[in-house]
Amino acid sequence: MDYKQAGVDIEAGNEVVRRIRALARGTFTSGVLSDIGSFGGLFRLDPAQLDDPVLVASADGVGTKLRVAFQAGVHRTIGIDLVNHCVNDILVQGALPLFFLDYLATGRLDPDVAVQVVEGLSAGCRENGCALLGGETAEMPGFYADGEYDVAGFIVGVVARDRLIDGRTIRSGDALVGLPSSGLHTNGYSLARRIAFDVAGLRIDSRVAEIGGTIGAALLEPHRSYLPVIKPLLSSGLIKGMAHITGGGITDNLPRICPAGTAALIDRSAWKVPPIFQWLQRTGGVPDDDMMRTFNMGIGLIVACDESQADRLISDLARVGEPAAVRIGRVVSGSKGVQYSPGV
Repeated sequence: MDYKQAGVDIEAGNEVVRRIRALARGTFTSGVLSDIGSFGGLFRLDPAQLDDPVLVASADGVGTKLRVAFQAGVHRTIGIDLVNHCVNDILVQGALPLFFLDYLATGRLDPDVAVQVVEGLSAGCRENGCALLGGETAEMPGFYADGEYDVAGFIVGVVARDRLIDGRTIRSGDALVGLPSSGLHTNGYSLARRIAFDVAGLRIDSRVAEIGGTIGAALLEPHRSYLPVIKPLLSSGLIKGMAHITGGGITDNLPRICPAGTAALIDRSAWKVPPIFQWLQRTGGVPDDDMMRTFNMGIGLIVACDESQADRLISDLARVGEPAAVRIGRVVSGSKGVQYSPGV
């Protein structure tokens, strides 16, 4: 018996590397010093670029959104999801992305599927100005079912130490400005899939009138990157803190930037909840509290700023391409947490 008979096809792995090399090279920036295939990726941080630079790193995955991709046979958007999620996670601390690495594991390596995933990764990296520096593709027979895989991403960015955004200057009375999401992003899919496919009995290509398309397309809508609209404002001094609304929704993520002795008061009537969330709640009979703690509910990023600067922040966001930013609440005194109100 040889390795291939045991379930590992080394030639398939080599074919994947050959096909993705050009994709990765297309993301390389001036800091990249290595090529795909090296044992480690090399990146040179320009010491003249920033005074007292701080590296900011994060790692994440896309959760059970993968199952929707398996059902639909659509794999390119998964890579975009992964990159944008990681970019947003370091952006909220003021960091700009430098490079990205991925880990793809599967039971039986399908070069066409692997390349689709990396096509999405490379597209996401190019759009965010970071290099796809390297990664790992692991074939693990007997560990994953045929046709299934898992993927994780690792990102490193940089910010000048005096430009770090950590929420420490947030005070009671500050305004909270919400930026719209593009859909579910990468969270809440275990509940969403249960509602769509088990409770409602839909197929991946079933059309839902309320959401204006198929359930598969709605669930696979890529996670949005906020870098294009936030980057121009990082040096403005307007932003005191930012929260990326991921797993845990507004309820669990917004308190992460609130200093001790402060809480957030959110006006749920300040924005229109997108149809996909309304449909999921009605179809699944999901309580309000669970919706707010499971999904982003149409708000993917929250920015804290001085109350007197809120109108300017919203205006500046519109100028750089985000016309739908809206005040959704304010910071108040109290124990760390989120209070919801129909009007604040």
